[in-house]
Amino acid sequence: MAQNLYGPGVRIGNWNEDVYLEEELMKDFLEKRDKGKLLIQRRRRLKQNLMQLSMTEDGYIHYGDKVMLVNPDDPDTEADVFLGGDLSLCMTPDEIQSHLRDELEVPCGLSAVQAKTPIGRNTFTILSVHRDATGQVLRYGQDFCLGITGGFDNKMLYLSSDHRTLLKSSKRSWLQEVYLTDEVSHMNCWQAAFPDPQLRLEYEGFPVPANAKILINHCHTNRGLAAHRHLFLSTYFGKEAEVVAHTYLDSHRVEKPRNHWMLVTGNPRDASSTMLDLPKPPAEDTRAMEQAMGLDTQ
Repeated sequence: MAQNLYGPGVRIGNWNEDVYLEEELMKDFLEKRDKGKLLIQRRRRLKQNLMQLSMTEDGYIHYGDKVMLVNPDDPDTEADVFLGGDLSLCMTPDEIQSHLRDELEVPCGLSAVQAKTPIGRNTFTILSVHRDATGQVLRYGQDFCLGITGGFDNKMLYLSSDHRTLLKSSKRSWLQEVYLTDEVSHMNCWQAAFPDPQLRLEYEGFPVPANAKILINHCHTNRGLAAHRHLFLSTYFGKEAEVVAHTYLDSHRVEKPRNHWMLVTGNPRDASSTMLDLPKPPAEDTRAMEQAMGLDTQ
């Protein structure tokens, strides 16, 4: 089969058609660039669009707060994990759909990634289910929704889940999947629970603390949000951990670290960072030893 080995600058064959084709491609590229519809621009909007988290004054989570959902690192976790450290829940658009569409597809996937900086794809808003309760304290046992815009202003997506079926399940573990949708329904409802099952009923109705370990359970299916550090997904942004709705219990019927989450708020000292960036206070025994040795200058 004959091939044109020359560029359009060489006037041979359909050179005029090639020149017009390159002009049309350049025109289409410039038009998409001016409108912000290029794939690299949409990716930067999701990955590099810095967000500002809400700052708590009383130490509790309120409706309307912007937070990050973080699965904290556990030193006693399994040895087969491929992602360590704190993992934040992130929206993960389908790579093929991102090439074909100019807006976020619905439903949209989720994953967990090592990201401590609040950006468009990992900043969620605590929303009320039944009425406008903006500013009120979120309590254990209350229904709430988790919404995310992904850095876009024209669409709010809600964290949802549903029972597993033969045609609908998570990609790697085949368990109950979690996803983002723009439909408001009972599938969007979640509840916070105290991690210790022996004190769970006593804490019912108490305010949910910020930056502390809690359980996030799906109301419709009664499954806990979980991060699979040992299963990775090849996503639009690289290899990230799978997130499902499944409750993992140990031999004492206590939820495993996979089901532990923190609602992380902003750092009042630095608006671009989170409370995870603050240095941890020294242990009591270390502080006592420093005082005994005369190293404490306070």
